[in-house]
Amino acid sequence: MLEGVNVALGVTGSIAAVKTVELVHELRRRGAEVRGVMTDSARGIVHPWTVEFATDNDVVTEITGEVQHVDLCGYDGWADVFLIAPATANTVGKIAAAIDDTPVTTCATTALGTDVPVVIVPAMHKPMYDHPGVLEAIDAVDEWGVEFVDPRIEEGKAKIASEEAIVCAIARAAGPAPLEGERVVVTSGATAESVDPVRVLTNRSSGKMGRAVARACYVRGADVTLVHGVVGPRPLSSDSGAGDVPYAAVREVETAAEMIETTREACVGADTLVSAAAIGDYTLESRVEKIRSGQDVTLELESTAKLIDEIRADRPELPIVGFKTETAGDESTMIAQARETLGRADLAFVVANDASVMGADETRALLVHAEDAARFEGTKAGLGGEIADSIAAILSVE
Repeated sequence: MLEGVNVALGVTGSIAAVKTVELVHELRRRGAEVRGVMTDSARGIVHPWTVEFATDNDVVTEITGEVQHVDLCGYDGWADVFLIAPATANTVGKIAAAIDDTPVTTCATTALGTDVPVVIVPAMHKPMYDHPGVLEAIDAVDEWGVEFVDPRIEEGKAKIASEEAIVCAIARAAGPAPLEGERVVVTSGATAESVDPVRVLTNRSSGKMGRAVARACYVRGADVTLVHGVVGPRPLSSDSGAGDVPYAAVREVETAAEMIETTREACVGADTLVSAAAIGDYTLESRVEKIRSGQDVTLELESTAKLIDEIRADRPELPIVGFKTETAGDESTMIAQARETLGRADLAFVVANDASVMGADETRALLVHAEDAARFEGTKAGLGGEIADSIAAILSVE
């Protein structure tokens, strides 16, 4: 996600600075090059040698005649993004007042003067975060276009945001924003229909593909709503494989009917819908009491409504991206089925894939348009990017 991005990392004197090494490793794992800048207070928590080892670059601990701030964040400087993580209340207040008496605040002043994107990740005790002056400083700097990554409020502390949230914010700040100002709704995961108070009828979808699309759209500047069906059936908040979702407003649902109704509400004023969820094709009347084991049972299934048809009826002009999963494994069959759905619901395009990729990180898919079909093979994150770029191209000509 951060391939080719140069990140100047400012570290200040919050105890959350102990997480700096882990954060640097994650940034580099995602493809970024990192150079560290530290305040004196930060050096009392993490030794500069530690940051040097993690980044594999020299660390700036003072501004000298080499004008390191200009080298990093000046016109034609090295950095694509200046990230301050963690940022103390002291540092946020100084940036808002244009006080640059530390290497970090001097780099921030320089970056703001040269339009280098700045991402600030606050971390402090909650009473400090709630101080009117700190909140005023955050609002002031936010108006300048600085990206703030909200802290996690836990145990009376405004803790540093997750690595996922920080990575997404950097990618959004550093990259092009072809979807800026657009509202995108993405459905993900599986729905479940209650058989009795214990059992449900569901499917194998993990929701990874929908989350990849939502993340890719967010990184490209979109305002994203993720309508997420239960997985396994577990809500997203308890799915250890999902992690947090800093890139979207999440609305969790369980049944197909709930998925349709929540998506309908989310699509009011939306610019695009990506229907990636594996919505159950059948529902049934749930038994009031648990069905006893050891007996044969016949379940009467009824067809559920098709989400894309329901939304199309409400929003005839809305660009909708559909997904079509098949088990045949034959490309011609997949394309034919995708084009049938494409025509029936007047979709922008359809992503056709084989059921064997459900739950996997890697995928194989066909992006099927009315006149052609493009093959994709790689990660679901990569496919999410392809889908987001296609959406941007469609919206740009409307």
